[in-house]
Amino acid sequence: MTGKLGTDPLPQTEIQGRLDRLLEQVQEAGKRQVGYPTNQDFDYSAVLPFLSHSLNNVGDPFHSSNYQSNTHAFEREVINRFADLLRINPDEAWGYVTSGGTEGNMYGLYLARELFPNAMFYFSEETHYSVLKNVRLLNARYIMIKRQESGEIDYDDLYDMVRVHRDVPAVIMATIGTTMRGGVDDLDRIREMLSDLAVTNSYIHADAALSGMILPFVDDPQPFGFDAGVDSVSVSGHKLIGAPLPCGVVLTKRSHVERVGRAIELVGVRDTTLSGSRSAMGPLMMWYALARNGDEGFRRLVAGMLDTAEYAVGQFNERGIPAWRHRNSVTVVFPRPPEDVIRKWQMAPEGEVAHIITMPHVTREMIDELVSNCAA
Repeated sequence: MTGKLGTDPLPQTEIQGRLDRLLEQVQEAGKRQVGYPTNQDFDYSAVLPFLSHSLNNVGDPFHSSNYQSNTHAFEREVINRFADLLRINPDEAWGYVTSGGTEGNMYGLYLARELFPNAMFYFSEETHYSVLKNVRLLNARYIMIKRQESGEIDYDDLYDMVRVHRDVPAVIMATIGTTMRGGVDDLDRIREMLSDLAVTNSYIHADAALSGMILPFVDDPQPFGFDAGVDSVSVSGHKLIGAPLPCGVVLTKRSHVERVGRAIELVGVRDTTLSGSRSAMGPLMMWYALARNGDEGFRRLVAGMLDTAEYAVGQFNERGIPAWRHRNSVTVVFPRPPEDVIRKWQMAPEGEVAHIITMPHVTREMIDELVSNCAA
């Protein structure tokens, strides 16, 4: 029997045929990928030789390990670079390269729960779907807050809910670039709210999956980093940076992590991360991309994405389709098109709206064809 895995090895011709068909399918899909924030334009051929080795970044990247086939040194450089981007002194920062945004969000909320076991957790209905799952896994008390039409959290509803529970610590999940509408929660306003309510024990985690690599490279960013009062931030690596596998960074204050770490004799490491064995390729790829691009490269990349987003809004509007985007956002929102258009362009709809995200691989020619399809 052929066509599926069994007890006997498959013929090599069938194995190669399956792989060739998958590659063709993926290449074709990439030509019309506009709905999800994953950069398709990257080249990691320089790190391919490392796939011939069993690399493992088990444990804390800032401590030595008995397992020496790792990329901890590169991971530390990635963390220190993100500390600069997210406006915290690298000496005061700690973090690690995660499997993506869900793990990064989980880690931030886990730290908050360890610091304040009796806290109430607050997050918007616009928050990434992983957050509800995370707070349930943590068995934390939570209140889901309304969202504004813009995608930002409803500050009045948040104020009312925190006021009711002002006798317990507040853990607030802020979003720096919401998934559907690209809204940026106002960190200054959230901190002022906590101060006004005299909430002395609080923790703010920021999900900056996409915008965490946009706002550091624009001239007039909304508050997004540690200088705006956050305690931890999660940023994705496979989104703006681009990678062939999901990855990301979670960054926090070193003082917070000291509450959760413990030594593990078996592998000679300090256990501070959520996972035990961790990918060593993610840190290596992120290091390579940061090294190749530098600040100027990412600044050009971001400027090009924002320019394409503005072009898309203009093209939609010219055809009578009311599209819009937030300042410093590459997420273009417009009325939900027919299902065949959604499937063709791999869009992410929600209710009556859909969006496209102008990642580096999205060209004006793609926008023109897409707008034409939506207007038909």
